[in-house]
Amino acid sequence: MAALAALAALTTGCRNDTAPAWGYPELSATLRSLSRHLDEGCTETPPASCADELDRLGVLAEQAFSEVLDHRLLDGGYLEAMNDLDGARELRVAAAREARSRHDPHYLPLRRAVLAERLAYRRLLAELESLRTAPPPGDGTEPV
Repeated sequence: MAALAALAALTTGCRNDTAPAWGYPELSATLRSLSRHLDEGCTETPPASCADELDRLGVLAEQAFSEVLDHRLLDGGYLEAMNDLDGARELRVAAAREARSRHDPHYLPLRRAVLAERLAYRRLLAELESLRTAPPPGDGTEPV
């Protein structure tokens, strides 16, 4: 009977059909939404009309930041990605202001700034995903 119980425990323990306990399902849902909006938004539109879409991504990034804080997952790579995103957002806002003053929705520096901000979101998404999937500190996986 004990052997049967041990076999059942091994069988159910070896299945990989559930996320690890530290999988942070709320963060996972936010990252899926952020990824989907990043993939779908601003693909064929003039850069001047992408501001709203990028601002919606900002709301999702803020939600992810809140979840990162809730789970105490901050690290240097994530903070660097956030700083890069903030810098890219500032450049985009300045370029959008210049494009409006020129009445040019296809202003090349704005197009470049939009692409740089989207790239910064991709980097942030990659950092968030690595935080989400990494085992939490102190679970016995650190080297001795």
